[in-house]
Order: sequence, then structure tokens, then C-alpha cells
Amino acid sequence: RLAAKQINEAGGLLDGRPIELVAIDTKTDLQETAKAAQRALSEGVVAGIGMSDTTFVMGAAPLFQEEGIPFATSGATHPELPMWVGDYFFMTPFGDDDQSYAIADYAYDELGTRRVVVWTDQSMDFTKALSKFFIERFAERGGEIVAEDSFMMGDTDFSAQIARLKSVDPAPDAVFVSAIPTEAGLSVKQIREAGLDLPIVSGDGFDTDLVATTPGPELANDVYFSTHTYRADDRPEVNDFIDAYTAEYGHEPENAFAPLGYDALKLIAAAIERAGSAEPDAIRDAMHETMGFQGVTGEISYTRETRVPPKPISVISVHDGEFQVETIWRP
Repeated sequence: RLAAKQINEAGGLLDGRPIELVAIDTKTDLQETAKAAQRALSEGVVAGIGMSDTTFVMGAAPLFQEEGIPFATSGATHPELPMWVGDYFFMTPFGDDDQSYAIADYAYDELGTRRVVVWTDQSMDFTKALSKFFIERFAERGGEIVAEDSFMMGDTDFSAQIARLKSVDPAPDAVFVSAIPTEAGLSVKQIREAGLDLPIVSGDGFDTDLVATTPGPELANDVYFSTHTYRADDRPEVNDFIDAYTAEYGHEPENAFAPLGYDALKLIAAAIERAGSAEPDAIRDAMHETMGFQGVTGEISYTRETRVPPKPISVISVHDGEFQVETIWRP
């Protein structure tokens, strides 16, 4: 909404045409997601953006592909999504392989971990991919996955997983928890309440205030996750976005998914301007040619055949409930 407002206040696109957003609540439900996509397509949209999870992208984006309408996901990170959907599909974020490699490298090089237990939410494509690529990279670096465990979206009791984690002998150096925000906060809380102080590492599902607020600052310690670069980045695109977002909504962006949504719409708008047309095929062709787009979350160029942009990745730590950028990893 902020991106659309700024573009419209600056005169719109293609000599004065305003952007009209068709925003639909998909309720984290696959059927609602498909219905929303069908409704948007029936209203004649020229492009789609959104969906921050791989499973739900697959509920919407293939319908856009069938109709020949470009779709840019604002947050889904499975690197095979463009191949699964087709040539009208584009990714604003990095791929799970890159973010998993980033946190695996950090865990191995900076935290000195060599033996890791992996927990995976088995209900989502995103979380399964995150674990897959973490295991791949950590083993490649010379680390050992000493145990794997699982849970499902909506689980609130991790006592069984914690008991098995405690039973690993010798004790692991860290636990990798592949989760989305709700389970991220709960898992940190319960692991720490059980008296375990080993590092907890993850990907961008942990990019949420819930990691600090659910356990509380006294328990939110030694947590590390990879996520989209914009925190502690002093590029003008970042500072301008934070200032504009704060002025519009009365507080700073909650997490990286706010600037990702902003970047997704700006990416489409830039393609429309370059194409000189709002025809879907022209937008698609211009999107394919995107090079050096300066987004809030990093530069986007579709230089890979996969159309997954090779973007820098932040590794964030949480200590006493406070978030801090530790390093920037580059693919």
C-alpha cells in the first residue's frame, strides 16, 4: 500500500495511470488462497504480488501462470518455485538454499558448531526445504547432523522433542529449528524453560518479534537466524523506506516482510515503466530483463536461469530479546 501510494502521489505509471491494489485476505488457507487468485484474475489485474510461504504461493501463482499474468512473490523462498510455476513467475526474495547456506556457514565458522540437531516443521514446503539445504551445507562444511526431529504447524507443546534433544549424548553444539513465526517463538521459550542454553539457529521464519516477546527478554538469548538484508543497512533506499513507513503507520517496519512487499510492487512498477505498457506479456518480458533493481532488501537481478535473485543475506542474533545484525553473507 505504501509503494502504491508513493507511486500514485508521484503521478502514477505510464503518464498518469494510478495503481489500484486489489488486496484480499487469504486467511492462511489454501482454498481461500485459490479463491482469492481467481477473484483477482476475474477483476482484470495486470500482475499479482504477495504470499510469503511456498505452499500458499502454489495455491495462487499457477492460476496466474495459466492466465498469462505475471506474479512476483514477496516472501516465498523455495528456489525451485520459478521452475514449478513457469515463466510468468518471479521471486523478490533470495532462495532457501542461499539463506540455509548462510546460517550453516555462520554456525560452523562463527559459533564453532560441529554437531547439530535439526527440528523441522513437516507441514510446509518452506520449512522442509530450509532444513534440507541446511543439512546439505553443514555436512559439506564438515559438520555432523547428530539427530533429526519433527513437528507440525500449530503445535504448542515441544516437550517430546526437548526430551529427545536432551538425550543426545554427547550433547549437540546447537539446534536448528525450521519453523514459521508462531512456532519460532514457542520453541525458543520452551527450549530455554527446559534449561537448555545451546545456540538456536534458523532462517527467516524466525524474523519476527515473537522470538523475543514469546519467551521474554530473559530467555531470548543465543538465537541466530538468516534473513533478508535491510536491518542496519545504511543505503538510502533503506533509510527512505523506514522513514516513510514510520510516518505512514506510526512505527518502524515489524520485520523484513514489510520491505519485501514494498519491493515486490516497486519491481512490477519498474517493469511496467520499462515496457511502456501494462499488457501482461510486456510486463513479463521486462521482468525477465530486470538488472540492478535497487530494492530495500537488496539489489535484484535475474542473472540465474532459475530467476532466483542472488541477494545478500543478513545473519541476526538475539540476546536479551534484542536483535543485532552479526554479518552479511553473500552468495
